[in-house]
Amino acid sequence: MAGEPGGSVESNAMSQPDLFVVCKNCQAEVSPYITECPYCGTRLRKRAPKIERPDAPPAKPARRARRGAGASGRPKSKPRPKPSKPSLGRLRAGEIPGIRGDEHGKPWVTIVLVAMSFGIWLSLAFYTRAELALNALSADPWLYVTASLVNDGTAAQLAVVVGLGLYGWLLERHYGRLAVVGLFLLCGPGALAIAVAIDPGTFVFGSNGAALGFLCAWVVPVLLARRRSDEDDDADLLGTLVIAVVLLLVPVLSQGSALAGVTGGLLGAIVGLGLGSLRPAR
Repeated sequence: MAGEPGGSVESNAMSQPDLFVVCKNCQAEVSPYITECPYCGTRLRKRAPKIERPDAPPAKPARRARRGAGASGRPKSKPRPKPSKPSLGRLRAGEIPGIRGDEHGKPWVTIVLVAMSFGIWLSLAFYTRAELALNALSADPWLYVTASLVNDGTAAQLAVVVGLGLYGWLLERHYGRLAVVGLFLLCGPGALAIAVAIDPGTFVFGSNGAALGFLCAWVVPVLLARRRSDEDDDADLLGTLVIAVVLLLVPVLSQGSALAGVTGGLLGAIVGLGLGSLRPAR
């Protein structure tokens, strides 16, 4: 019976950690959780032992080495994925498949048309309007372009260029450059050709047909979009109506072709119906 208490004390002492260690240099008793002796500075161990806490979560087991590791034991690096091919995102409102505009890019086609219109108008100091106008379907091809960009008088030139630049920019932002080029050829030279075919021998010119075509091609999809939904947009239809009236009056107050202007507007409206049926515009 007497040996039992002694045995229990010895077993308890073996299960508990050491309260101190002895420095080999100065023989001082120091804490087992330090790396250097505080009395003589002798290095006791490379790093301090970890203190286990009863409330600490259990340590995660070390991951096994992956298959295919090299001779050094390190796993081989994964091959880098190949870069994906660039692709267009989802279409925005006002865009049609295959034709995409750039809301933040410069409308280069519209800028070129406006610059050419001013350039040809300034060339009237050296040429007459009859030399730049169109009077027959068999005329030189370059006359189709000059006749579509020349206007009579400063007021007519400024009014037409405002409509051409404003609605050309809106169309190019939504539908792209090719759409603006095609629409100009249809509503500018195309409308003048129709006017010459109806009344041969007369000199026809003016940019009001192209400007009205741009305006109608832009406003028709907006009206269709408003009819489909009750959502508000930032389109100024009152200002558009005023500009349309001014463009219709330009041939009346000057020597432009009223027939070409109305024809250009109708062609632009037909194109706008096609654009509005494909994608709603805003």
